Amino acid sequence: MVKIVSNLLMISLISACSVALHAQSSMVFESGGELTPELSSFNVHYYDLNLKVNPADSTVGGSVDVYFHVVQPTNQIELALDPGLTIHDITRTVHPDYQEASTEAEVFEALSFQRSDTTHKFRVDFKQTLQPGNREVIRINYSGTPRVAPRPPWNGGMVWSRTPSGDPWVGVAAQTTGSWVWWPNKDHPSDRADSVAVNITMPEDLVVASNGRLRGSSMEEEGWKTWNWFVSTPISNYNITLNAAPYETITDRYTSTAGDEMEIIFWILPEYMEQGQELFPQFAEQLRHMEEIVGPYPFRADKYGVAHSPYLGMEHQSIIAYGADFSNDNLFGQSIGFDDLHHHEIAHEWFGNLVTVYDWRDFWIHEGFGTYMQALYAEHLGGMESYRLLIDHFRQRISQNATVEVAPRKTMSSLDITQGNRGGDIYFKGAMFLHTLRYLIGDEHFLLALRRFAYPDPEMEMVTDGSHMRFATTDDFLNLTEQITGMNLDWVFEVYLRQPALPKLHLNRMDGLMTLQWEVPEEVSFPMPIQIRIDREVVTFSPNSEGRIALEISEEVDVEIDPDGWVLMEVRGEW
Repeated sequence: MVKIVSNLLMISLISACSVALHAQSSMVFESGGELTPELSSFNVHYYDLNLKVNPADSTVGGSVDVYFHVVQPTNQIELALDPGLTIHDITRTVHPDYQEASTEAEVFEALSFQRSDTTHKFRVDFKQTLQPGNREVIRINYSGTPRVAPRPPWNGGMVWSRTPSGDPWVGVAAQTTGSWVWWPNKDHPSDRADSVAVNITMPEDLVVASNGRLRGSSMEEEGWKTWNWFVSTPISNYNITLNAAPYETITDRYTSTAGDEMEIIFWILPEYMEQGQELFPQFAEQLRHMEEIVGPYPFRADKYGVAHSPYLGMEHQSIIAYGADFSNDNLFGQSIGFDDLHHHEIAHEWFGNLVTVYDWRDFWIHEGFGTYMQALYAEHLGGMESYRLLIDHFRQRISQNATVEVAPRKTMSSLDITQGNRGGDIYFKGAMFLHTLRYLIGDEHFLLALRRFAYPDPEMEMVTDGSHMRFATTDDFLNLTEQITGMNLDWVFEVYLRQPALPKLHLNRMDGLMTLQWEVPEEVSFPMPIQIRIDREVVTFSPNSEGRIALEISEEVDVEIDPDGWVLMEVRGEW
C-alpha cells in the first residue's frame, strides 16, 4: 500500500510539474496590444508601490495601490501580473489624498478576482457597477519569485547579479515584456500614471536608486532599509525601475537651457569609480546638445540620473540604466568619439519618455529618433565625416529583403512590433528615414520639426509639471512636417514607413543618354529628387510625373549618383 501511495504521489508530482512547465511555456511575454473594454473603462492616475525586494532568495513582495478614475460604466477591470507571482488579496479602499498617498488607507471591501496560469492578465470584479467619473483605489497584496530576464534588456525581467566584490547587484529591464513581470498594473502603453511612488525595502547595506526624486529613507526593520522615491510627472509602466548595489555617487549641478538648475547623479559601483569619473563629464555634454537640438530636458523637476546596471542599458525615465564598458563607440563600434550607449538612452528622455507612443505600432518613434540623434551628435563633434560614418553603419544594418513595414497601421503588442525583420528596422530604417527626410526638406525645416515634435509650442519648453508630456503617432509627425514645410510629404512616409520594400532606382546609360527611373509600390508616386555629381559639380534633378529623369551626357563625363548618400534606396542597373 505504501509503495502504491508513493507511486501515486510521484505521478501527481510529475503531472503537476508538467502542467506548470506547460503553463510557463505557453506564456506570452508581451505588453500592450488590443485595448479591451476592461482596459479602456478606466484610467490610472497614481501607483503607490510598497515592495520588499530580497536578493538572498530573489523574491519580491508587498502591496501596490492603484488610483484610477472610471471612464465607462463597468463592474470589471483588467490588470496584469505574472501568474508565477501570488496575489494574496485585493481590497477596495478609500483615501483622503487621492494623488499622493501619505497615510495608511482605510480598507473598504474585499474584491474577488479571476486569474489564469497561462496569461498575465487578470480581472478584478466589483459588486456594483462603477460609474463614469468615479475615483477608485484598490490595493493588491502579492509576493513571489519574479521572472529572471533571459537576455536583458532585449528579453526582460528582474536581473539578479553580483558585483566584482560579491555584493548583490539588482536591476530591472522590462520594456519588451511589460512591467507586470514584477509588479501588478494596467498593461497598456496608452495609460501613463500622472505620478508614482516607488517605496523599496532592501538589505540596509545596499543603496536603492529609482525614478524621480528621493523623499527620504528609513530603517523600520532591523537589517532592512526603505527608500522612498517619488515620480512627479507621467511615466510609462516599463520605465519604473529599481537599481540596488553598494553604490557610490558622482554628482554635479547643471543649469538647463530653460534656466532651471538640477542635479546630475551617477550611481556607480565602487570598483569602477575611476572609470565613472572619466565618463561623467560626457553626461552633461550630451545633455546640453540634446537640449540645444530638441528643447530642455523634460524631467528637470526631478533629476537626471544614471545607474550603473548589470545589463547593457535602458531608458528608465530620469534614471537611465548604463551597463556599457565606460569606453567610447561601444554601441555601434564606429570611431565617432563618444559614449554612444549613454547617448542613445539619454535621447529617449525626449523620444520615448517625453513623446510616447500609445500603441506599439509606432515604436519606431522611440527607437528611430533615438538612434538618429547619435548621428546628429557625431556631426556636432566631428562634422559631416563622422555623421556619414554612422549613417553608413545604419544603412548596412537595415534588413535585406524586408517583408514587414516599420510603422504598421494596425494595433501591435511589444512582441509583435519586434518580430521578424521589423525589429532592427524600427531602429536603423527609422533613423535612415529621418536622414532622407532631412535631405528632402532641408536642415532648417528638419531641425525645427525635431524640436516641435518634442515641444509643439515654444511656451511648453518652460513647463515641468508633466503637462508638456504627450502621446504621438507617425501621422502626427507627418502632419507636423507638412505644416512646417508647406510640402505634401505623405508619399515619402508611405514608401519608407508604411510598406517594407525600399524604393528602387533603375539606372541606364548608353549612347550619350542617361536615364534614372524610380520603382515603388503600385499606385504610389515618388517624386524624390536625386543629386548627381557631373564632373565636379553636384546638381539636383527632380523626376517627372512618371518617376523618370533623363539627361544627355557624353560617355567621357564622370557621373556619380547621390554622392553624399542622402537617399535610402536600392540601385539597379549597369553603366
